[in-house]
Amino acid sequence: MENKKHVLLKIFVSTLYLSAFTFGGGYVIVTLMKKKFVDEYHWIEDGEMLDLVAIAQSAPGAIAVNGAIVVGYKLAGIIGAAVAILATILPPFVIISLISVFYNAFRTNFLVSQMLEGMQAGVAAVIASVVFEMAGGVIHGNNPVSIAIMVLAFIASCVLQINVIYIILICGLLGVIRTLIEKRRETK
Repeated sequence: MENKKHVLLKIFVSTLYLSAFTFGGGYVIVTLMKKKFVDEYHWIEDGEMLDLVAIAQSAPGAIAVNGAIVVGYKLAGIIGAAVAILATILPPFVIISLISVFYNAFRTNFLVSQMLEGMQAGVAAVIASVVFEMAGGVIHGNNPVSIAIMVLAFIASCVLQINVIYIILICGLLGVIRTLIEKRRETK
């Protein structure tokens, strides 16, 4: 990998740019982080990115910040995580501060409200794309257990309306059990 200062600068600029120009929440920024750090820079493997996203989803807090933390930490340790956090929270902080000053003007502006409604459709498409790409990664892995867990988690969430926290905890427990079983097989 490149020298640490250059990596930190790239992490800062990339996460700042992604955070400043991404609308729709954490899942959108995580997809763009994948494109930047996996596809463009080749700093992280595709499967590794799925693991980092899982960690970001499982941790309390905003997924965009959690995603930046785990990617920054993976790439440059504690300093990388701090740089990624700063770059990720800076644009929303500035934007929210400006909006709060002009809140009354924005609240009643017809064009702003229509623009935000239109952006919702675009955000939905990007989130659908993320789901499709992540599911494709699991399916292409050809691991029947992973595919079964994914399908059951989808059914539990979308059909049975089970709280996502329980699904995450159960999937985490299943992951720990699978890891322990695989380690036992390796030692035999």
